[in-house]
Amino acid sequence: MTGGGEIPEAPPVLDGERVYRIHWVLGTDRLRAVCHCGAERDFEDPVELWEWLLGHPTGHHADPRDSAPPPDDRARILAHT
Repeated sequence: MTGGGEIPEAPPVLDGERVYRIHWVLGTDRLRAVCHCGAERDFEDPVELWEWLLGHPTGHHADPRDSAPPPDDRARILAHT
């Protein structure tokens, strides 16, 4: 801890063709995968998430509107009630 109540500087962020990011979507059981190409997609299954990330470029699009995941079962069930 630094003296005087100073907040330490954030560490540098990695980037490059071999950097993948996985974020937990707060309040859900979903994980958001972010590929080095900028494509993002949400998953419930971590195995499917890694297959998608490591399968680059299959299914990857830089435009997030093109890479939207299919609606999950809960959304379809709610739409029909």
